[in-house]
Amino acid sequence: MVLSVLKLDSPDAPCFGIVTSRRVGGAVQRNRVRRRLREIVRQAQRQIVRGVWLVMIARPAAALAELAVLRADWTQLARRSSILAEPCP
Repeated sequence: MVLSVLKLDSPDAPCFGIVTSRRVGGAVQRNRVRRRLREIVRQAQRQIVRGVWLVMIARPAAALAELAVLRADWTQLARRSSILAEPCP
C-alpha cells in the first residue's frame, strides 16, 4: 500500500481516504480490502496526530494479504511518516 500524508496547522481530527483501483481485483476483493483498511485505521485512530489528511492507496497484493500483514504495513508507513503520537502512559 501507499500512504500519502498532508499535515495541516489545524486541530481537526484526521481525515482518511482509501483508494482501491480495479487492479486490486473485482468488486468483492476491493470492498474486502477497504473494510480491512478502515478497521486498521479505526483501531489506530487515537494514536494518529490531529491535523492530518491521509490517503491510503491499496496495491494489488493487498487483496491476497492477511490482515496482520496489512496492519504491519500500515504501522511501518505511519511510523515512517511520523503521524503516530507517542502512546500515553
